[in-house]
Amino acid sequence: MSRGILILIGIAIVLAAAGITAWLLMRRQYAPRPLRLTVEGAVLRQGVADKQVPLAGAVVAVRNDGRLVSASTSDDGFFHLRVTAAADRFPLTLSVQRPGYWPESRPLTPVPRLYVIRLFPTRLRRPPAPQRQIPVANVLVRYTVLRTTAVNVGSSARTLQVRNQANQPCRHRPCSPHHRWQAAAGELILDAGQGNLFHNARVSCIAGPCPFTRMDAPQYLRGGRVLRVSALNWSDTATFLVEAEVFHPMASTSVRRSYPVIFGRVLNFTVPANAEGVSLEATVKGLTIVYPLGPQPNPVLPWTSCINNLIRNRSVAFRCTLQPGYRF
Repeated sequence: MSRGILILIGIAIVLAAAGITAWLLMRRQYAPRPLRLTVEGAVLRQGVADKQVPLAGAVVAVRNDGRLVSASTSDDGFFHLRVTAAADRFPLTLSVQRPGYWPESRPLTPVPRLYVIRLFPTRLRRPPAPQRQIPVANVLVRYTVLRTTAVNVGSSARTLQVRNQANQPCRHRPCSPHHRWQAAAGELILDAGQGNLFHNARVSCIAGPCPFTRMDAPQYLRGGRVLRVSALNWSDTATFLVEAEVFHPMASTSVRRSYPVIFGRVLNFTVPANAEGVSLEATVKGLTIVYPLGPQPNPVLPWTSCINNLIRNRSVAFRCTLQPGYRF
């Protein structure tokens, strides 16, 4: 084989290798990047609009390249998934399963959206034998709120006299506001007594050259039990009147009642953050009984079981489901 042919073959091999390398680089550069998608939604029980209660414990899953990403719904039916897949893999399938309900699926697209999935309860082929159900009626929510009220138990009136001599040049503090005349300062401290508080303190000049005096705003000390009043006088002796009302705070409890909202076999209600002694009052078997829910996080009563959660402003939301054998 001649030398010229060998040179041509070598050039062809080099060009082919360069072309393959360039093709690989371009494919790597322009290959679609995987998409990272956050999937959020809620799972509800199918029904009319006001009876679509959230379903907890439902399994929500997405299968991609043989890998399964799944999560269970929380007490309020919420689910959250993070899915990574190539753009050409969409749409994926979002499947939902829960015992006692027909499975459901939705196409999962790369476009962000909220998925609200409603499950239909499965029907038994043989209906259960009818059984007598105990009625639960007249359900009320009861709780107490601590309330503090202030009761007026008297008033206080005292005089404060600030002695001074007019037309004395200022040689040391205190002085008049323009630092020309010698002034005198006076102070009065009043104690309302154990458990009492001052309110609505007033100070006024009642005798002497009042235009040449100044009264500072009353100061409440020790939470309002002690009242301090000060005044400045840069003329002849002046007299001030200090008045205040005396209150005694008293704590009391107030019983509050509200009506829960009932959806099917579930009742819902909320109580404020300062509620104490939360109870359910209901008529069961013809007797009206108050059932304390107690401090436990998920209280269980003879006729219902409840789940509670903190919501905004530290209020507490309750969701209570009837026990078998009972009906509203």
